[in-house]
Amino acid sequence: MYNSAKRSIVIEASSEHYDTLYNAIKELTETEHELDLKLTIKFRGVSVDLNVIESLIVINTIAVKRAEIRGGMWSAVGKQIEKPLMVSICKLFNVPFEYFDQKDNPKSFREVDFYILSEDGEKLRTEVKLMGKGNPESADAIFAREPKIFLADKLSEKNKKQADMLGVQWIELRTDNGYKRFIEVLKVLNVPYKEFDEDLVERIDRIVNEIYGE
Repeated sequence: MYNSAKRSIVIEASSEHYDTLYNAIKELTETEHELDLKLTIKFRGVSVDLNVIESLIVINTIAVKRAEIRGGMWSAVGKQIEKPLMVSICKLFNVPFEYFDQKDNPKSFREVDFYILSEDGEKLRTEVKLMGKGNPESADAIFAREPKIFLADKLSEKNKKQADMLGVQWIELRTDNGYKRFIEVLKVLNVPYKEFDEDLVERIDRIVNEIYGE
């Protein structure tokens, strides 16, 4: 499939197609009884040999635990960065502070990532999600919370179509100049802003210093 046998590519392909590989190997071991596969695990001078079924159990367990750890760590990072990220992008486009100030939100808003206020006085629920690679929470769960704005580092074409169908304004940060789509979102939702003509890196550095210097 990848026209290569390089170790790095094999590992990447194996990770992406784990379920298919697992089912294929399982079916093979069930039909080909003469197949011999042995996995040897060594730890501090002690080793143990595992047969085909035992090897599959160990491999599957390690893969599941690895996914849990990776997903949990990514989620923890996301929770810490969601509010600063939204404050930064609002500051980047000069949205007046009173339109994204979170201090006066009622207790019922605690589970919401962020709110932006429109000029009509509507509180626009904003979901922020660092999707990552293999993030356990799908976009479906986010859409179920009926946000007005959905900002993510990476979105699939399916995610974008879902958002468009549901009337959710989306921003994908990993695409070239993806952050600029925030202007269109602010226009559609009637939120005041001003475009900036400064150097982007210098502007962001100043914003970060403002946020963490407060």
